Amino acid sequence: MSSLTVSDEQVSATKAAKIIQPAWVRALHWTNAVAMVLMIMSGWQIYNASPLFDFRFSSSITLGGWLGGALLWHFAAMWLLMVNGLIYLALGFATGRFRKKLLPITPAGVISDTKAALTLKLAHDDLSKYNNVQKLLYAGIIVVGVVIVLSGLSIWKPVQLQWLTALFGGYDVARYVHFICMSLIVAFLVVHVALAFLVPKSLRAMIIGR
Repeated sequence: MSSLTVSDEQVSATKAAKIIQPAWVRALHWTNAVAMVLMIMSGWQIYNASPLFDFRFSSSITLGGWLGGALLWHFAAMWLLMVNGLIYLALGFATGRFRKKLLPITPAGVISDTKAALTLKLAHDDLSKYNNVQKLLYAGIIVVGVVIVLSGLSIWKPVQLQWLTALFGGYDVARYVHFICMSLIVAFLVVHVALAFLVPKSLRAMIIGR
């Protein structure tokens, strides 16, 4: 009986000590979060200087104060985001994390998990495994991240990188692509933060790893 009790305790201790998010993922995640918020807020200030649509963002949620200041913040955060993102992509592929975490993604699985999520029946017992909706969102946001960086570079250096600007259909189209990608990232962040509050143990795992 005592050996059974010890065994149960060992199993519990093992589960408690299980690393859900390794240290490199946590460090890159939070660095990326800071860089992304800085880029979005400064980007809104840059947008206000030459809006694409018939609205402007409130100065209370922008960064930089004016166009020049916003550009300085945007470029500083851009380099942080690019370096951090490249490290994340390199480690994600090198460690096999992307393959293990994000594949496979099936249409049937996405539909099933979406229905479960909408009816609040989606299980979150094992945080080490992503459901199909999470896989689709995380894989999609990586692609959006790549596109927003490339479109941003084509806007920043349209002459030096004219081949890249041309791939987007020109400078004006690249601006719209950049804005759409920004909107998708903001939508993702809203859903991401909401889910973190709905499943607080996932937030704890991203802070302490367990």
